[in-house]
Amino acid sequence: MTIPSFVIGIAGGTGAGKTTVAHEITDEVGESVTLIPLDNYYEDLSHLDFEERAKANYDHPSAFEWDLLRDHMDTLLSGQSVEMPQYDFEQHVRKEERITVEPTDVIVLEGILALYDEDVNEMLDLHIYVETDADVRILRRIERDVVERGRELEGVMDQYLSTVKPMHEQFIEPTKKHADIIIPEGANSVAVNLLEEKVQAESSEMAAWAAREDARYERQ
Repeated sequence: MTIPSFVIGIAGGTGAGKTTVAHEITDEVGESVTLIPLDNYYEDLSHLDFEERAKANYDHPSAFEWDLLRDHMDTLLSGQSVEMPQYDFEQHVRKEERITVEPTDVIVLEGILALYDEDVNEMLDLHIYVETDADVRILRRIERDVVERGRELEGVMDQYLSTVKPMHEQFIEPTKKHADIIIPEGANSVAVNLLEEKVQAESSEMAAWAAREDARYERQ
């Protein structure tokens, strides 16, 4: 039996606030939501030495394993669980451990290029782009990479200027054209509240569908 899910894609530049928006609009539905971070689907570069991995362009579409993401999304929408990869951002390699992800009423795909792939876009019911000023985004990027991921400030700045900024302009910002809703971060309380209500409504609708299906099977 295929379990219907309401699927949301949340894209935007580095440090735009995508993860915050994802949590804010789904917190009330609890276990009824599955969060799929696009970052977990970075290509495994363990065959390269550390210096080469550190210099890789992680903001280009080719940095992601799209075939695996499409397969996992399709599997979840078919009502089956997947083994989602995990990524080590300090060593720039895919971890050996995977996380079992079960299909739920609401599925959220979140990442810089969540609205980039045509096939993935077709799986999404709602396309969201979080738009935030570049100065705010770079400060958040520095805080995340230096404080949370243990990287050197100089390396973070070099990466931003050489790949992050140009890739944002070339690939990420253009995906805004696919968005159903554009959220200006910092002035998004109304949009977030409306989306939260939408997610709760969809979750309730899925739960009601499941209850009807269970009752139908019991009568057979």
